[in-house]
Amino acid sequence: VQILLKLWRNGFSLDDGELRSYSDPTNAQFLESVKRGEIPVELQRLVHGGQVNLDMEDHQEQEYVKPRLRFKAFSGEGQKLGSLTPEIVSTPSSPEEEEKSILNAPVLIDDSMPATKIQIRLADGSRLIQRFNQTHRIKDIRDFIIQSRPAFATTDFVLVTTFPNKELTDENLTLQEADILNTVILQQLK
Repeated sequence: VQILLKLWRNGFSLDDGELRSYSDPTNAQFLESVKRGEIPVELQRLVHGGQVNLDMEDHQEQEYVKPRLRFKAFSGEGQKLGSLTPEIVSTPSSPEEEEKSILNAPVLIDDSMPATKIQIRLADGSRLIQRFNQTHRIKDIRDFIIQSRPAFATTDFVLVTTFPNKELTDENLTLQEADILNTVILQQLK
């Protein structure tokens, strides 16, 4: 590890760090170690037993001036996270809105059969929440979208699960067979 010790009139600094006063006992002990030719304990902990190269610059005729930080561009490697579709941020609907959506729904529910709720995030940024029986098919979700938003009747779209993204291509599968009970489905325009 390369470290630059700069001695100023009113203290010292390490690399481009803050000014450390000569009068502070910890700092005085640090400088005594350097004068004896030893590596200060603070630096030994910093490098975990590695090699330290300590250079010194004498600026004792000058007052310490905090250095301007140099711009350092990100030099790392980027990784894409998330889904291929943009996340649509919307405010959570109130229970009243959710109930209204369910009550006005054009889907017939058999109350004697197991049911599930599906949230559908539409390509226009809105969302629908609908109750379906587990035996309803994926094509019933498509029909529900078209009945709820007639503008999508002439639009070519696919239905996709959220993470991990999987296009629901077989629209004859039941919701249970497709393993999408109580989930969020995304509408993507083709």
